[in-house]
Amino acid sequence: MLKDWDWILFDADDTLFHFDAFAGLQRLFQQYDVAFSTADYDDYQAINKPLWVDYQNGAISALQLQHQRFEGWAAKLQVTPLDLNEGFLAAMAELCVPLAGAVNLLNSLKGKVKMGIITNGFTALQQARLERTGFLGYFDLLVISEQVGHAKPHPAIFDYALDQMGNPPRERVMMVGDNPDSDILGGINAGLATCWLNADNRPRPEGIQPGWQVKTLQELEVILNT
Repeated sequence: MLKDWDWILFDADDTLFHFDAFAGLQRLFQQYDVAFSTADYDDYQAINKPLWVDYQNGAISALQLQHQRFEGWAAKLQVTPLDLNEGFLAAMAELCVPLAGAVNLLNSLKGKVKMGIITNGFTALQQARLERTGFLGYFDLLVISEQVGHAKPHPAIFDYALDQMGNPPRERVMMVGDNPDSDILGGINAGLATCWLNADNRPRPEGIQPGWQVKTLQELEVILNT
């Protein structure tokens, strides 16, 4: 099946890397002698999740998202939201581990197909994680929404990536990701083939039809190398 593809594009968070925001926030707030609880995490996500939706819809910038999600804690601790955001991204980089099967998948594809990452995550974290995990050498392309000014599923981030790739035929590019709205719908709208990594067996959102659906990266490795 690899002969069908010129490029495989991956999302980063929860597609290649395990993303444990709760552990990252606990590590961040330990520096301020705060025991960050599950209730605190629920309160944080009640603010953070709608901000991500706004960011993906283009209603706010990356900087606004990173600032607003920490405003309450910043006021409480008498520090700046920027301090907290930078500390959080540093903690997430330190905690970073590849998802099960990611290393074997990338090794099986290296040299056979070009690979890239398109992520809505933030520049400081992505670079640090790729270096820390040794993944940097696998990828011919790294596209970060914060740098492009548009987030998935906006067509502009995919157009930018394809331009950087030399505009290969879109049907020969596969987008792999865990988020059906940003990764899969974004990929479909850009004319790419898509594979949904659905580890939790979530119901497929109405109107979104990925070309492939897998539960694990091991499953994807088998499909691609068959």
